[in-house]
Amino acid sequence: MAKKIIFLDRDGVINKEIGYLHKIQDFIFIDGIFEPLLRLQNLGYEFVIVTNQSGIGRGYYSKEDYLTVDKWMKKRFLSNGIKILASFYCPHIPENNCNCRKPKPGMFLDCFKHFNISLKNSWMVGDSEKDIEAANNAEIYNTILVRSGHQINESESNATIIIDSLKDIEDVVKG
Repeated sequence: MAKKIIFLDRDGVINKEIGYLHKIQDFIFIDGIFEPLLRLQNLGYEFVIVTNQSGIGRGYYSKEDYLTVDKWMKKRFLSNGIKILASFYCPHIPENNCNCRKPKPGMFLDCFKHFNISLKNSWMVGDSEKDIEAANNAEIYNTILVRSGHQINESESNATIIIDSLKDIEDVVKG
């Protein structure tokens, strides 16, 4: 059976955007995100993180630094009853012109290789138009743009829906 996935950008969606986050002590979850995600999980949704991490390519932090924060974050989700199915990240800088850096769809396509996913029943939640474009490039058209991260131009967005933060996702996504 095909999985219903909610793809989540990390910085600005799951945690407060601080720029090149790479230390656990700097990680602050967006207020109120656990409860709605738990309810959506109970409706059969699973969660996959897709995140650009150019701080690795820029030499600001290492892959190991990123993985340490990622592992810690997933444990925090699990302690709140939420399982993260997988995390995909792009360590490259824009000039590398890789296929995995959003707005390109590479991280989504990698995910599709590992899991049978229902594209029509899946969603992307991001805080920038690059997140929305990447999802659309991967044929995921249910998209949510949150105001909790980057400054966004709502009038020019291609997102299906715009909400204040991930804590409001349950009002949009239903089983």
